[in-house]
Amino acid sequence: MSSDPGDREGAGETVVEGVLVGIDVGTSKVCALIGEVSRDGRVTVIGHGTVPSAGLKKGAVVNIDQTVRSIGDAVEKAERLSGWKIDKAFVGVGGAQVESLNSTGQVAVTAHDREVSREDILRAIEVARAVAIPSNRDVLHVERRGFIVDGQEGVKDPLGMSALRLEVETHIVTAPQTAVQNLTKCVAAAGVKIDERVANALAAAEAVATETEKELGVAVADIGAGTIDLAMFNEGSPFHTSVLPVGGNFVTNDVAIGIKTSLPVAEELKIEHGTCDLRGVEADEDIGVSVLGEDAGRTISRLELCQIIEARMRETFELLGAEMRSAGAGMLPAGLILTGGAAQLSGLAELGREVLQMPVRVVAPTAVSGLTDSILTPAYATAIGLLMWGARSLADGEPTRYESAPAFGILGRMRDSLRSIFP
Repeated sequence: MSSDPGDREGAGETVVEGVLVGIDVGTSKVCALIGEVSRDGRVTVIGHGTVPSAGLKKGAVVNIDQTVRSIGDAVEKAERLSGWKIDKAFVGVGGAQVESLNSTGQVAVTAHDREVSREDILRAIEVARAVAIPSNRDVLHVERRGFIVDGQEGVKDPLGMSALRLEVETHIVTAPQTAVQNLTKCVAAAGVKIDERVANALAAAEAVATETEKELGVAVADIGAGTIDLAMFNEGSPFHTSVLPVGGNFVTNDVAIGIKTSLPVAEELKIEHGTCDLRGVEADEDIGVSVLGEDAGRTISRLELCQIIEARMRETFELLGAEMRSAGAGMLPAGLILTGGAAQLSGLAELGREVLQMPVRVVAPTAVSGLTDSILTPAYATAIGLLMWGARSLADGEPTRYESAPAFGILGRMRDSLRSIFP
């Protein structure tokens, strides 16, 4: 494989503009994806690695050593499959304390000809960003929602327009500084630099929501094991980003407690026999299950199992509905998109439509090609979205390039990182 992806042009061969990496560090799994980006923005997955997560709880790092090893193992798998060595990546940021606010910034257009310049736009964004944000929070994103030019709303790109005053509307996403620092430490200790930190909710939306849906108004809920990452859009831009501290593990815990079995057995029961739609569950349908503290197993009613699952997910949708209403659910004619690993639960969309009284559907990513047999599922929405986010960033800047070199493995990568810190 060439060390310069820009020179891979031949008869019938796609011209590769850059190679990108996305790393999703989640509560239940860590996933690293490597993708080639063509000059027309298409992403082809050339390597992926997924390992069970250790050292995280509800999306936040609670054990640095375990998290470093999980990230390193996922990266090493992706490197081996692709033949490329990862040295930097777009990294997802989650955790229950990711928050957002909307802010505006207004400046006078200073040019003699009163024509809006890039400098005017940047000054307006800086004014918007100067809103009071606690010193213990890091700014992840300042997303431009739109511009107001001399009172005229709805302007998407004011560059070159004649104006006296320019106002920008922005959406600012923040996260706890210590949580971001701990994640950054773990990624660095695994030998990877961060290209950009991306809120998981916005990354997932990049993978599963269309531009038309974002323009109309849509919410995307990425339901993971420990949290739900929520992003709400209208007029093509995000206006609310947050994280709810509930997820698929809560369902598993309820099943384990209700049936008195272990968490692994409860997870298997949830996946294999569970549904949120009770209408098709027969009252006399039984399931064999092992019980904690008993040598012999017993049978349980499948209806009992599904009632436990349905009750927890109904409560989850009520929490999600309250969050969306507080942020402006009336601006969502395209409804709610569900994605993430826990969104694969049978009957989930039907229950969501009943509770929320709005269009609800489960969506998997489809906009990438290549080695995708095992990853075009809702569980990989954030990881794929990180690649797509990177591809969009690449279109606005210099190609991201990686050396085609042997992967050294997690121990070598950690050793090199430690040498850079302690020479």
